[in-house]
Amino acid sequence: MRKLLSLTLAIVMLLSMATFARAEEPVVINMFISQPEYADAVRALIDAYKEVAPNVTINYETTQNDYPTLLKTKINAGECPDIFATTSGKEIGVYLEYSYNFADQPAAAAMQDSVKAVMMSGDEVHGFALKSNYFGIVYNQKIFDELGIAEFPATTEAMKAACETIAAAGYQPFSTGFAEWWVYKHIFQHFLDAASPDPEALVKKFIAGEATFADYPILYNNFFDFLDLAVQYGDAKPLETDLAGEESAIGTGKAAMILGQGAWVEGDIKNIDPDFNIGFKGYPVSDNAAQCQVIAGSDQAMRIYKDSKVLASVLDFVNWWYTSDYGKAWFCDVAGVIPPLKDVKAPDMQIIQQGDALSATKGAAAVSVSYSTDSFHQAFGEILQAYVGGTITKDDACSQIEAKWVELEGGK
Repeated sequence: MRKLLSLTLAIVMLLSMATFARAEEPVVINMFISQPEYADAVRALIDAYKEVAPNVTINYETTQNDYPTLLKTKINAGECPDIFATTSGKEIGVYLEYSYNFADQPAAAAMQDSVKAVMMSGDEVHGFALKSNYFGIVYNQKIFDELGIAEFPATTEAMKAACETIAAAGYQPFSTGFAEWWVYKHIFQHFLDAASPDPEALVKKFIAGEATFADYPILYNNFFDFLDLAVQYGDAKPLETDLAGEESAIGTGKAAMILGQGAWVEGDIKNIDPDFNIGFKGYPVSDNAAQCQVIAGSDQAMRIYKDSKVLASVLDFVNWWYTSDYGKAWFCDVAGVIPPLKDVKAPDMQIIQQGDALSATKGAAAVSVSYSTDSFHQAFGEILQAYVGGTITKDDACSQIEAKWVELEGGK
């Protein structure tokens, strides 16, 4: 559990923000979002807001597995949550008819421009972020130092050699998290960014049925070779290892690297081993070390239901979250994430510090998961789970993924 802001400090901040509490009659806000790794932090935020607005009750529900399907089920049943989550970017348009444009609200003005850019439809703002983020490979620096691997492998061949060295020393090179469908999209986006100088345009070509994996060797060869390497040097039962399994494997010193993760895992790893020395780098996607980059940006959007019966109270909560002293401090001091706000300090975390340094020296690649919707990404992950499980071939996986892009994204 991440270290929470002290109760005394919270009370001082909350008392200073009493002007946000408008509701005089009891109000219930229903909040359904993904990212359960932040459940403790979100509950702390809700508890803090209860001190500001005692008449407001926030029913918080979170899940990761099958989130897109569950959200659609709620919407189709006429039970759209007052606050819900989607992917940023393309998915902003998919749920546009359900989301409120809060461009004139203080929360929109407080957002970093780079974050706001992936939350917009035209001039309208239809999303806000729980966090900005870094994506890459998280690794155990102690193991790399012990084995004399002075430089993190930045090319595909160097990664193969590193895995051989790590395995020979008795460590498990990877823990993969392949039981989670969303892990695959986090890995794939690194290869997608390297496959084209304009990955967004490339995704549009896939959606239009005008591109295939075979057209792009980094996708057809390098990406699948990496999955094969991860299975070869990974968990004994890769389709049974989830996020918690990855964190346990690396935190206890069993595995040298974990895949599909980012800054959000640091707190849990440190809870296992407070002295853990975290390393963080991009994925080796080719024989060009310059393409081994971290990814920076915000891939998730929180949405406000435009027909919410308690819209004014929802806006009060979101504006308080983004502009109050407690709300602004929450990102760093409670959630331990990169704040999506202007001029707000970032937490003192190794992954964030290394991500900042790598972005400054090598640049950061695009959050290309935002070019497709989570409905596609879930299907994508399930297809790759079948590939990892050995029930379909690489060519089967490629053709099924290409078909899903057209089926689920075409015309949207």
